[in-house]
Amino acid sequence: MTEVLTAKIGEIQIGKPPSKLQALALGSCVGVVLYDRTTRIAALAHVLLPTEMNNDGKANPGKFATTAIPEAVRRMEAMGAKRENIVAKIAGGAKMFETNVSTDSLDIGRRNIDSVVNVLKNLGIRIVAQDVGENYGRTIIFDPENGLLTVRQVMNKKEYQI
Repeated sequence: MTEVLTAKIGEIQIGKPPSKLQALALGSCVGVVLYDRTTRIAALAHVLLPTEMNNDGKANPGKFATTAIPEAVRRMEAMGAKRENIVAKIAGGAKMFETNVSTDSLDIGRRNIDSVVNVLKNLGIRIVAQDVGENYGRTIIFDPENGLLTVRQVMNKKEYQI
């Protein structure tokens, strides 16, 4: 029986077949899927913000791109994944609200995407697929059995795999 592990906001889930990983209703949040194609160990981080604000070390590491991704890699490696085999798929980071202010500092979705991309680059993890930006929410389901990420657009009711 397939178990579906849900990464809620600020959470990291780790799994391998027959489990699947999902994140529901990603708006400005970014779902970061990390996948070792050899061991089929996968992680899904539901990233809320680009970076930790107060840096006091007490915050949940799953909330921030700068801490969630390294923590997910650490957990994967503890289960037997090899960093050199890990690739990433990312989705989300929508601009959910229009503003009259002409600054990117209020576009948390874009800031999340930029931070996720930067952290992955610094860790040497290649992004092999992405569905980011725009102005709509997404739900994602990752299947470590075949490496496919299913994306469901919340408003448009479209579904596709990347």
